Formats: sequence, structure tokens, C-alpha cells
Amino acid sequence: MPKASIVSEPRAPSHATMELRPNAKREIDLMRRMLVLSGVLIALIVTACSTPTTNSTQVGESSSPTPTITKEINPVSLEALSQKEFIGKDLKLEKILGENSKFTRYYITYKSNDLLISGIMNVPKGEGPFPTLVLAHGYIDPEIYTTGRGLAREQKYLAERGYVVLHTDYRNHAGSDKDPNSDINFRLGYTEDVINAALALKNSSFEFVDKNRIGLLGRSMGGGIAFNSMVVKPGLFDAYVVFAPTSSNVVDNFNRWTKMNFEIVDQIQKTYGLPDENPEFWNAISAINYFDRVSEPVLILHGTNDESCDIRWSETTTKALQDAGKTVEFIKYEGERHAFSPRWQDSMEETTRFFETYLKS
Repeated sequence: MPKASIVSEPRAPSHATMELRPNAKREIDLMRRMLVLSGVLIALIVTACSTPTTNSTQVGESSSPTPTITKEINPVSLEALSQKEFIGKDLKLEKILGENSKFTRYYITYKSNDLLISGIMNVPKGEGPFPTLVLAHGYIDPEIYTTGRGLAREQKYLAERGYVVLHTDYRNHAGSDKDPNSDINFRLGYTEDVINAALALKNSSFEFVDKNRIGLLGRSMGGGIAFNSMVVKPGLFDAYVVFAPTSSNVVDNFNRWTKMNFEIVDQIQKTYGLPDENPEFWNAISAINYFDRVSEPVLILHGTNDESCDIRWSETTTKALQDAGKTVEFIKYEGERHAFSPRWQDSMEETTRFFETYLKS
């Protein structure tokens, strides 16, 4: 009997085999996508790690406060001077220089921080205490200057009318100690000496000095020193009178006088820069930029024919004080020159009227 042939028929694929292929395809696609996403994530992580951090803060995040940068103050400036510790003390009546029926004139010294400063003091006769005035003289070459020189008429006139008068010589003058950096520092040390004169009076044991009534009178350069004093140490003096003052904007004074001294101009340029090169520095040494600090009344007296200090400087200063809301009087003397001659008596009567109003009341 013939063997039966066993024919192998093709096996129909099972349902399981038929469904594996599409699933595998989807899994492969999914794996590819995951690989791509992983690559992107890795790239982002690497980028984030290599990118410098910034100061920007996202909502909900906390950050350290940004440090405040404090600008350094130039030591040669009115701001630096206002922050300085002033030490005016050891006022001494060294010897009698003269005497009359109205007052006694003394040669005096006092300490202005580390320097010894000379000067004169007129002390009225009679029962004190008396209102007191510090006098700041104008420019006189230190090589020829002698103690008390510069405001001799004013010293006598005011002492005869019941004021203690302290006329300071400033550093580098007469018997005062020397300051070799005075000129390159724009003579701000003179302002220091005037302020310390008032403090030496207040710190003295002299019963004839009324320590609650102290005024400042400045002429020419001394007027500029008065402007500096009123912004550097407001409240120290009770009233100010300035005669024919220099400008409260130091650039005006530089252009008027200093420019002609090529040696000092060269030093100034190398140290600070000229006004057009470093206006910030020049603004910082000009009192006109600080008149908001002034707290006491000011009287300005100026002649229309002043050949040294332009009357327009006083007009500008007066307006700046007015704009700052300060108490200021400005009196012009028609035809009067820098030194005041024909109208000097009139100007002194205005001076005593002003001081009587603000010191003797």
C-alpha cells in the first residue's frame, strides 16, 4: 500500500505573529523619539551649566541684593570738608598790642586742627558778654602780610560799637604755621581756619565772649571763604556779611586770577584737570552748588565800579541764594570801587544794622 505522502502545508500565521510587527514598529518609533528628546535634554543641560548666571530674578525666586557702589569723595572738595572733624581750641591772649577808651587789642593764637594760627582780637571795655565777630580778610601776599592786616578799619569800627572782633591771619600768614599744600588745595584750609576760629571762641573760657551770638564778616577773598563756611558748617555762625566778595563759582575766580599763573595752572591740570576737562571737580569746590545747606541770613555789599571782583558775581550769588529760599540782602553802591572809600561809612552802618538785627536781638 503506497505510503501516504505527508505534505506540509504552509502554516497560517497565528494572530500573535500578525500583531507583533505593528507593535514593534511603534516601539521602535517611540524609542527613536525618546532618544531625540534625551539628546535635546542633554544639550539643554550642558548649555545651562555653561551659561553664566545673571542678576535677573524670576517671580517667586529669591536673590541677594545688588551691592551699592559708593562713590569716593575727592578730599579736595566742600563735601569732604563738611565731613571733616573740626578742632578749634586753645584760644590764647598772648599779649596786649594796644588800648584805648573803647577796647583792648590783643595778639592771639588758636589751634586749627593740627596748625597754630595767629591773629588779633579787639575786646570792648565794659560788662560782657559781647556779641562776637570773626573777620576774614581778602588776599594779601603772605610774603608781605603782617598780623591783623587787611580789615583794620572794620576791626576798630566794630569794636567801638560793642563787638568782640577776632581777625584771623590764616595759615601761611604772619605767625601762623605753614601748609605747603595750600595753593594746590585751592586754599580750602583758610575756610578750615575761619571755622576753627569760631569753635575756638565757643570752646574758650572767656566770659566776655557771647558764645551764642557769633557772626562772620568777610571781604573779597574773605567773602568767598564766608560762602564756603556757610555751606560747610551751617549753624556755626548766626549771620554773614560779605563785602565785594569773590565768586561763589570757583571757575570765575580761576579765570580771573589763577589762569595767569602758568606754574600753578600746570599743577592744577595735572592734579584735577581744568574746568572743561573735569567739571565735576570744579562743581564740588564751588559753594554756589550747595546753597541749599545755608541756614543763616546773608548780607552782600558790592560797588558797581569794582575793578577786582565783578559785581555780576554777587548778583548771581544773590539769585542762587534766593532761588534756594534763603534770607539774603544785596546792596549795590553806585560808583564804589573794590576797597570802598566814599561809601564805606554807609556800608558799615548797614553792617551794624544787619548784625544788630540777627546777633543783638
